[in-house]
Amino acid sequence: QQVVDTWAFNAADLSEFMSMEHSRVAMSRIIPAIGDALVTNRRRPILTLVEDNSGGIHDTLFAACDRWRYELLGCEGYHDNCTDNLAAAMRELGLAAAETPAPLNLFMNIPVLDGNRVEARPPVSTPGSHVTLRAEMDCIIAFSACPQDMIPINGLAMRPTEAHVEILD
Repeated sequence: QQVVDTWAFNAADLSEFMSMEHSRVAMSRIIPAIGDALVTNRRRPILTLVEDNSGGIHDTLFAACDRWRYELLGCEGYHDNCTDNLAAAMRELGLAAAETPAPLNLFMNIPVLDGNRVEARPPVSTPGSHVTLRAEMDCIIAFSACPQDMIPINGLAMRPTEAHVEILD
């Protein structure tokens, strides 16, 4: 039940990136379904969801966790977070994103309740759940196994677990 924050950037221009707000408009829904293209802030397809055996529940509403989120949850001192994980991954490539876009939160369960309220619930995915994403342009994709251990984003045990990525041709 591991949430995986997912970002994609145009490899030729990091100022173009997968945008959840633009994707929700393009898909006419808040959760991508098989066949849906996720689009950039320039409204161009960057990733398409081609396979999903996880139950189909993912999030496009929540921002990546960051040090301020953990402070609000009562954490004292530094806590690993997806925002810093993205920055570190980009540094490994000698790159820096100008901002941290809202990620596609794979396997995150954020239902909309009573028409306008959201709630963080444990994922519906199970061990072995997977998605397949197809790149629609040359892009840099970054993943962060969300380290959230203060609320049940990663299951009732509130323990982050391994997530695996496989690149296919």
